[in-house]
Amino acid sequence: MRNAPTILHLDMDAFYASVEQASKPSLRGKAVIVGGLGPRGVVATASYEARVFGVHSAMPMAQARRLAPNAAYLVPRFGIYRDISERVMALLRELSPLVEPLSLDEAFVDLEAGGAAWDDSSARLVGAKLRGDIRAATGLAGSVGLAACKMLAKIASEQAKPDGLVLIEPGTERAMLGPMSVRTLPGVGPATGDHLRRAGIHTVEEIAEAGEDELVRLLGKAHGHALYAMALAHDERPVVAERETKSVSVEDTYDVDIHDRVRVGLEVQRLADRCVRRLRGAGLSGRTIVLKVRRYDFSTLTRSETLRGPTDDPAVVREAAARLLESVDTTGGVRLLGVGVSGLADYTQEDLFAQAAGELGEQQPVEGAEGGAEAVAVARGEEGPGERRWLAGHDVRHAEYGHGWVQGSGLGRVTVRFETPGSEPGRVRTFRVEDPGLEAVEPLPLVEERPGGSGGSRGAAGSGGSATSGASEGAVVGGV
Repeated sequence: MRNAPTILHLDMDAFYASVEQASKPSLRGKAVIVGGLGPRGVVATASYEARVFGVHSAMPMAQARRLAPNAAYLVPRFGIYRDISERVMALLRELSPLVEPLSLDEAFVDLEAGGAAWDDSSARLVGAKLRGDIRAATGLAGSVGLAACKMLAKIASEQAKPDGLVLIEPGTERAMLGPMSVRTLPGVGPATGDHLRRAGIHTVEEIAEAGEDELVRLLGKAHGHALYAMALAHDERPVVAERETKSVSVEDTYDVDIHDRVRVGLEVQRLADRCVRRLRGAGLSGRTIVLKVRRYDFSTLTRSETLRGPTDDPAVVREAAARLLESVDTTGGVRLLGVGVSGLADYTQEDLFAQAAGELGEQQPVEGAEGGAEAVAVARGEEGPGERRWLAGHDVRHAEYGHGWVQGSGLGRVTVRFETPGSEPGRVRTFRVEDPGLEAVEPLPLVEERPGGSGGSRGAAGSGGSATSGASEGAVVGGV
């Protein structure tokens, strides 16, 4: 382990919910819960104001509604989350070539590798400047942890939340870790925590006192050795720059199991189109098409087909996915479908299956939501059978009233609050869902661009958990 706190861990505070609060002035300082709003939906992110009621990520949405019935419940807007994440990651890459993203809102940075920091003082200055740069570019708050290794930097950023900076001085790590719960250490979940508690081990200090042999006896060789090392504040894992993408995939979980075989086929085609759009957006193609089906009884089947060469042709991917579906029994219903492409390349083999394109013609991609393990089906103002669909939290524009967002819809009506990131809280109006003056639009930027391309500060004041006091700026663990 190095002798200077030059590993930085950034965590964007309550990221999805903070973006929504920054976008919507009427929600600042209020409980906001983002996730799937259907019967099987889960919470993706809860604002700090919602966490007061016990709501947390991965909680069933039905339970969240019982705990916080008056919160604002919004469908995720993954496009704007990704755009903001890219801005933040670009700032991190200005500090070092070694940036390891863990998700859209979290990353490690090796400051020493980029020459940005070499001791306590320089690391603290870099961390404070980064937080200011993030707020200027996005209007959002990020918590920063600084330490001599990844594990401790992560713990420091947790202590810094919300909207703070904590630096753990080298030499003070064990004294800081000692009284903490065993659940603080990476890899210690509920099951391992219960196992240790039954053995009389409750704190990190007690892990160290138990000794390596006892931990190996309790947890097995690999886990026991690793946990003992972490209890001694040893973590030799390097910061690894962003890994090459191995596959591109999308999936949707359905509120109600799909029994109609024709609809299953249509959903697979829709997912194939979405997958190709994502593939093309990354400038990639692939040789292996993968179909994932989770049936009514939670059994999951995966089928794949490898083509003669890489493709990004939607007709080819649709046809391959349809062939794979033919081998899957969907009797009893389907609760999840996914389509993916692996064996990636940055070129395509043109006309690989010209007959497929000829048969299917120039079909337009079906407008749909971003999917994935944490996601829910998302569509904006899409045309469905019967009436247009408007999802809570998504952006709209009215010909007379301007930009706003959907507060809710049902019974042939849609309620819109008209406000922008830089405005005062706006007024609410209700329209017929088929109102010709209402259209779905892209989100507005959270921060206005100043001349020259740098972000301004207008538009997001008060967002990012500002209703709760955070760790003090530049806090130090282990002395001054």
